[in-house]
Amino acid sequence: MGSLTYREVGATGDGSRLPPPGYHLLRESMRIGSGEREFAAAGEALMRWHMHRRMGVRMDTEASAAAPGVRVAVGLGVGPLRLTAPCEVVWTVREAHRVGWAYGSLPGHPECGEESFVVERGADGTVRLTVTAFSRPAVWYTRVGGPAVRLFQRAYARRCGRVLRRLAATRTGQSVRDRTSGG
Repeated sequence: MGSLTYREVGATGDGSRLPPPGYHLLRESMRIGSGEREFAAAGEALMRWHMHRRMGVRMDTEASAAAPGVRVAVGLGVGPLRLTAPCEVVWTVREAHRVGWAYGSLPGHPECGEESFVVERGADGTVRLTVTAFSRPAVWYTRVGGPAVRLFQRAYARRCGRVLRRLAATRTGQSVRDRTSGG
């Protein structure tokens, strides 16, 4: 597959350096739930690719969980319309209140850059997913797509939050309706 296609490896883990010059920034933060059980369930679903796979995203990898150096081919779409994006996990974090990972683009990816997915439990117990990415087009069709590509990325990030919310609720036995109404 080759080497990472950008120099700013790890920049999604250090928000002070975002976005690097020449890249577009995406940052979406969504409430997932509340409490330790929600945090643990969301973190597990994130680290073991369940969130992406539940979204219908193909995660071709032999690794059971995200870890630095793990390579994954992310597939969006179906059949001949499937877009494959080769990536490598560049960092992970597993702390008492923060769990997540980031992957970077490899040759053949339609974008150049990095994207992170981090679940955090705040001091008030609120569990959030934050998706942070910096990217720029790497092939002709993402250059032509311009703003539409960025809209797709934002919609994809928001969908990550909705799917992770449902996964965490299922794994903790709560209904999504109960959790979003404050109950």
